[in-house]
Amino acid sequence: MARAEKATAVAELKDRFEGSSAAVLTEYRGLTVAQLKELRTALRGNAKFAVAKNTLSKIAANEAGVSSLDDLFQGPTAIAFVTGDVVEAAKGLRDFSKANPLLVIKGGVVDGKAMTPAEITTLADLESREVLLAKLAGALKAKQSQAAATFNALPTQLVRLVEALREKQAGAGAEQAESE
Repeated sequence: MARAEKATAVAELKDRFEGSSAAVLTEYRGLTVAQLKELRTALRGNAKFAVAKNTLSKIAANEAGVSSLDDLFQGPTAIAFVTGDVVEAAKGLRDFSKANPLLVIKGGVVDGKAMTPAEITTLADLESREVLLAKLAGALKAKQSQAAATFNALPTQLVRLVEALREKQAGAGAEQAESE
């Protein structure tokens, strides 16, 4: 590879590191071209799966400010640059690695934080962002409904209390009038 081609490759990889919310490094030794195509299809919309030279990837990652991955650039390494939902991409990688044990998740970085393979698997166990947001919105709506019911109950209870006191006073007044 000529020096100009290397510089272009590093610049492209740097742009991918900077433009993605996460990057997951994998070892793909032993996977066929068809299996890699299947993985790319599974990740479509959430991540781009790219194979690049370790030295160029390491340089690009460092230039992009991601130095926590340096130890992972050993052996055949492919990178999943996540631009969509991080959880969905992690699920896709986890599910594919279960079906194809030759794909090994080495680690990664999510929003600048280094992640171990176990943490990426834990991330994959989460529900998608949309589901989590919907649950949060539902919980907030339920709390608002409870608050509204409580606020509506206060005037109703006050009216009942006043009515009960009025009836008690009217009953006490009637008893006093009879006793006289």
